[in-house]
Amino acid sequence: MNTSRILAATMLAAIIGTSPVLAEDGHSTPNPPREKWSFAGIFGKFDEAQLQRGFQVYREVCSNCHSMNLVKFRNLAEKGGPGFSAPQVKALAAEYKVKDGPNDSGDMFERPGRPADAFPAPFPNEKAAAAANGGKAPPDFSVLAKARTYERGFPNFIFDAMPFIGYSEQGVDYIHALLNGYEDAPKGMDVPAGTNYNKYYPGHLIAMAKPLSDGQVSYAKGADGNPVVPETVEQYSHDVAAFMSWAAEPHMEARKALGFRVILFLLILSGLLYYVKKKVWADVGGEAHGMQPELHKTS
Repeated sequence: MNTSRILAATMLAAIIGTSPVLAEDGHSTPNPPREKWSFAGIFGKFDEAQLQRGFQVYREVCSNCHSMNLVKFRNLAEKGGPGFSAPQVKALAAEYKVKDGPNDSGDMFERPGRPADAFPAPFPNEKAAAAANGGKAPPDFSVLAKARTYERGFPNFIFDAMPFIGYSEQGVDYIHALLNGYEDAPKGMDVPAGTNYNKYYPGHLIAMAKPLSDGQVSYAKGADGNPVVPETVEQYSHDVAAFMSWAAEPHMEARKALGFRVILFLLILSGLLYYVKKKVWADVGGEAHGMQPELHKTS
């Protein structure tokens, strides 16, 4: 009886876990829609062109408020990343001013950036960032794609944990949905001054104003003179979310490649151990010879 009650309670909790979260105003917060990403799955890889576009969106829009303190310019040229060349990275870094020092006189000074430098923050410190953004500093972008997630409930969390069909893109799906979730508040909902309604933000009231709009960032043009991809909020958000995923895990491709080799090695090793065991014990019957001599007496 107790076992049945425990199972029933577990199933009820799982079912409740799948329900949308209700905000204080009674409006539910839906789960972000699942997007298709080139880096999803055990064989997934980053799309260099998409990472370059995402970096462009970050640089022209997001970097005005958000820092990226854990990413260095030289990371942009590393394998598995946006695919910039070393000269491109050097020229890009030199466009930024980096505070350094102290010099021989004990003073701090500014110099052109170097590939080994991290991306300069838009504000000198967290308090200055908070003061310029309504009292709360914008989060750092470095690992935000890994830090943000949401509960998918039963039975999705079971399938998410499976190695070959696993799902670990909750963070980028949430970021993509958030950037596309700005809309008019439902009738009767009060939106205080300084906040904005967002369909996918927990509680729906977010201080950050809508950061992207169609045509805001000019992408590279193709041979026909048209952008290679649409210059829309949907595309911008997809590209910058992918870039943030790379920033949070720049060595993802190397990790997946190593993991695949390790699994392959373990499978081969398991097969070899099995056949060695068969060879070693081939002459042994159902009982160990000599251990039970009474079973081996001849009449």
